[in-house]
Amino acid sequence: MKTINYKNFHSNQEVAAEELKNHIGEVVQIHGSIYKIRHMSGFAFVLLRTGSAVIQCVYSEEEADFSLEAIPEESCVRFTALVAAEERSRSGYELHLREVTVLSVPEETVPVVINQKQVNTSLENLLNYRPITLRNEKERAVFRIQAVICEAFRAFLISEKFTEIHTPKIVAAGAEGGANIFKLPYFDKEAYLAQSPQFYKQMMVGVFERVFEIAPVFRAEKHDTSRHLNEYTSVDFEMGYIESFEEIMTMESRMLQFTFAYLTEHSAAELALLNCRLPKLHEPPQIRFSEAKQWISQAYHRPITDTTDFEPEEERLLCELVQKETGSEFVFVTHYPSSKRPFYAMENPENPSETLSFDLLFRGLEITTGGQRIHSYPAQVEKLLRRGMHPELFESYLMMHKYGMPPHGGLGLGLERFTARLLGFENVRSTTLFPRDIHRLVP
Repeated sequence: MKTINYKNFHSNQEVAAEELKNHIGEVVQIHGSIYKIRHMSGFAFVLLRTGSAVIQCVYSEEEADFSLEAIPEESCVRFTALVAAEERSRSGYELHLREVTVLSVPEETVPVVINQKQVNTSLENLLNYRPITLRNEKERAVFRIQAVICEAFRAFLISEKFTEIHTPKIVAAGAEGGANIFKLPYFDKEAYLAQSPQFYKQMMVGVFERVFEIAPVFRAEKHDTSRHLNEYTSVDFEMGYIESFEEIMTMESRMLQFTFAYLTEHSAAELALLNCRLPKLHEPPQIRFSEAKQWISQAYHRPITDTTDFEPEEERLLCELVQKETGSEFVFVTHYPSSKRPFYAMENPENPSETLSFDLLFRGLEITTGGQRIHSYPAQVEKLLRRGMHPELFESYLMMHKYGMPPHGGLGLGLERFTARLLGFENVRSTTLFPRDIHRLVP
């Protein structure tokens, strides 16, 4: 290591945390927040939280020209420090502090202890103080992983010639229908918050053939459960010129395989911090909805009380059965009843009471809904009329059918649910930055 005269040497080079290992033996500047101070005998460890890492710094009165009292926890600072090799550190180095520029200091003591291994408080408290509790190393690791998941989805879909689109979130009609839609005044009209980008992504299949979007959607459902939100992030893709809805399932399987490999490469530290076990995914098994209901009923001696949909417990039990039988933590459930699928779902020509649709269940919970869409104008109008709906209210949507559309289909994946299942959280709010539910509108 080269000798440096610290009294005469001052570096103006500010270095990012991930580059520090390339500057061992040099004096650098780095900024961040004081995460934790641990007082030792004759010196102190100062943990500096940067945007990408928590860095171990060493403070001693002999080497530093400032007092520890000048940098209380959660102060924002810019340090001048020597990057020194340290084999006992996880990173292989530590910073020996020399000078500080204090950029800000907190006005009050943080109301929740955030600099331990995890934030030991209730979920309610965790969410009430979200801007602060997200500073905890484990809490923010959740959302760094979520960001990398989106990065992986985007990289995969672009490699498969999908075009990213951005569709309106203020719309004239609900894609799913029903009462679970937020109304709002829109000048002299009534508008709604989008339940889904469904109409628009179908329209764009007629333009680009393959499209995707990662964006918020809104559901005015008065649920108060661990699996529901009133605003969540939907990962949608739609693809044209398909021959079977199974092509959509294959595309999703490949996207998830790519994502797990991408996470292994780009999020190893965060996955280890959260003790996350990534699943092995090949081709998930498939089972028809009606067969799945019978299997659950027989295996667990449960009467079938709803022939059109799963109860949450049935999703959990089905995943349990599939994992015992095949080893897979995923299962595609196909051919849902037409009565439970939206008006744009294509019905099975061999049995019109069921649709060419599917859900993907993962570790006991539905994370994806998808299927083939009706692309024929007469067929779509006929189904609307059969359901007592008014085609004139869907004129802009039906325009694409009227002027020709290829066979197409797609899916929507709930990002927060998927992240929760992946990381082992029971409540979807744990993987939502700022949850919106029937009780929560702030922060």
